[in-house]
Amino acid sequence: MRSIEQLTEEILSLPSASRALLADKLVESLEFDTDSTIQAVWVSKAKRRRDEIRDGTVQPILGED
Repeated sequence: MRSIEQLTEEILSLPSASRALLADKLVESLEFDTDSTIQAVWVSKAKRRRDEIRDGTVQPILGED
């Protein structure tokens, strides 16, 4: 079995797109204890913002701006 140091060296030699994909997968694999109340508030806020954009109440700003 490879050591963490060997694995790290091998991973860092990958193209940046591959490293980014691997980083995403590693973060997804971590277990986070989420407070259900906080999660519900964020979901509610996200849906409200989505609806405001859909009904024209607010105008989105381009990421470039």
